[in-house]
Amino acid sequence: MTSKRPLEDWGKLIGDVPAATAILDRFLHNADVITITGRSYRLKDRAGKPATVAEKSKPEPACEPVEK
Repeated sequence: MTSKRPLEDWGKLIGDVPAATAILDRFLHNADVITITGRSYRLKDRAGKPATVAEKSKPEPACEPVEK
């Protein structure tokens, strides 16, 4: 299971701290928690340029355009 939310925020996310504690207790029993920090590998080629809403919704071209 993966989550971008820290464990401390699960109570607010679910809206019930005791229920979130019980859920996390069952998830984390005998589990290894791996915390990954740093820049996203998926965004490594963006060179710090934030994506605009238009860029996020623009479909990728199926092929390169052909000039005539």
